Amino acid sequence: MAFAAQSLKNRSDCLFIIWNQMSPFSSTTLASTMNMLLPVVHHPLYSAPQLPQGHRFPMGVFQRIYDVLIEQAIIVPKQVHIPRSLPTHSMLKLVHTPEYISSFCSGQLNAATMRRIGFGEVTRSRTLIDRTKAEVAGTLLTAELALEHKIAVNTAGGTHHAFAAYGSGFCILNDLAITAESLLTRGACRRILILDLDVHQGDGTASLFQNRSDVFTLSIHAANNFPARKQSSHLDIGLPDGTGDDDYLKTVAEALIYVLQSFKPDLVLYDAGVDIHIDDTLGRLSITNEGLARRELLVLDTCLGSDVPVAGVVGGGYHADLNVLAERHCWLHRAASELWDAYELGNRSK
Repeated sequence: MAFAAQSLKNRSDCLFIIWNQMSPFSSTTLASTMNMLLPVVHHPLYSAPQLPQGHRFPMGVFQRIYDVLIEQAIIVPKQVHIPRSLPTHSMLKLVHTPEYISSFCSGQLNAATMRRIGFGEVTRSRTLIDRTKAEVAGTLLTAELALEHKIAVNTAGGTHHAFAAYGSGFCILNDLAITAESLLTRGACRRILILDLDVHQGDGTASLFQNRSDVFTLSIHAANNFPARKQSSHLDIGLPDGTGDDDYLKTVAEALIYVLQSFKPDLVLYDAGVDIHIDDTLGRLSITNEGLARRELLVLDTCLGSDVPVAGVVGGGYHADLNVLAERHCWLHRAASELWDAYELGNRSK
């Protein structure tokens, strides 16, 4: 498919989609003046589970992301939102099968299902069960805040390998899909774009929305990376190994502009995986730190300039040093903070 690469004018007259229904995931914040600052979502459960030493999944990075954001004064505590509650079974069943939700939430998943997820026996622990639910609540809250304030970012999220009846690749519940389905069911949105820029195809999300016209799944990923068996997104772009900054960013820009103009979503759910980095343990692309920074500005500015609210989640990333990995993820929050100021969104918030 050929993309019409047209430059979008950044307009300051932002279109706000105001949702007047009170959500059970409305947040508590650390100060009443938060609405003048970029909304950032975090939950203390994000890094609570303890995985076996040497486990490949960087569970501790989510708390480290939050710590880096505070330490470097990218955010302050008063702008942080914490979900008030965890999602109910009925909400999770909007996307996942009743049998799967019942087994997972009761800590009774069978061994084969747990192997596919990749966390082992920890999957049955109450801490990991609650942590997984908290991530769903956090992504939903991020989307709600984006609809109200034009942009919001999470410190976790992006579990795009979870299917209706099973989890896969360290993903148990599909937070992106549950968030989209919840907003559509309530009438908060009519059309949602799920933009997945993780290095791995968002196969679970693609499968869940394969025949839907109200959700558009766009996945730009490494063609030769996990999963071996790809699903069909509405638009898949598989990149060759070693793709660098310029080719990558050109592809993202053309695809995103094309879909925004043709699909006209009410909201973009953005999976900002950093496993595209040249030094990522599980990546096959060659994107630099500069490329990551440019990507986040490109995506967020393109959405804001198109008057489309955008909710960012951190997606995947793998490195033995959590400090290095957290720094990569924080490019999302740096870009969001910069554009919040550039678009003077704090002056427009209620």
